[in-house]
Amino acid sequence: MSQLPLTPLSKLPNFDPRQVPVLGHDAHLPAVAAAHLLPDALRQRFQSPPVWQPEVRSEPRFTDRAPRQAAVLIPIVLHSLAQGGPTILLTQRTAHMSSHAGQIAFPGGKVDASDADASAAALREAWEEVGLPPEYVQVIGQLPAYVTGTAFIVTPVVALVQPGFTLVHQPEEVADAFEVPLAFLMDPAHHRRHAFAWEGVQREWFSMPYTDAQGERFIWGATAGMLRNFYRFLSA
Repeated sequence: MSQLPLTPLSKLPNFDPRQVPVLGHDAHLPAVAAAHLLPDALRQRFQSPPVWQPEVRSEPRFTDRAPRQAAVLIPIVLHSLAQGGPTILLTQRTAHMSSHAGQIAFPGGKVDASDADASAAALREAWEEVGLPPEYVQVIGQLPAYVTGTAFIVTPVVALVQPGFTLVHQPEEVADAFEVPLAFLMDPAHHRRHAFAWEGVQREWFSMPYTDAQGERFIWGATAGMLRNFYRFLSA
């Protein structure tokens, strides 16, 4: 993959991803069957994983800083089918963050020296950012690492979450938290492809816009890339 010129984070390109043209949708790909999105099926998939390849592993780098290990939690909230079925809990970062400001993200962050592993880091970050109690969370597996353009090597930790928790946002980091139906995200008819040229390099990504009572939730970039890999894992 071609690489962008390495720059300080202060020189990241400033653009609105919503304004970048859509190159295409993936409605020709099958959605993950509803039965495969239920708790027992999700556990079984990680216990006996298929032969598969992640579609997105890394982004062209924007910075020359040393890579940092990070972990995110992909929290699948186990609402009943009568309540619409499982959802994924996502956050919107505050606008003043030093990286990925204002973007839709999974709960997560840097792995600290005190964290036993990526799962411990993801659970800690979810508690610190949105107050998700660890006792509601069952980790069932991990997806392959995803390397962001801002030099984070991110381990996605997949977990099942029992409903009934009350979230408390960390106001310095999280502007909002919301849920998106897992079935929506695992249907590639909702996966859109974009491309953007910056300093002579073509940068490509997915978006998965979702509309709820608050308006459009524009899921894109690393979050959409990891969700796309999750789709590939479940549909293999």
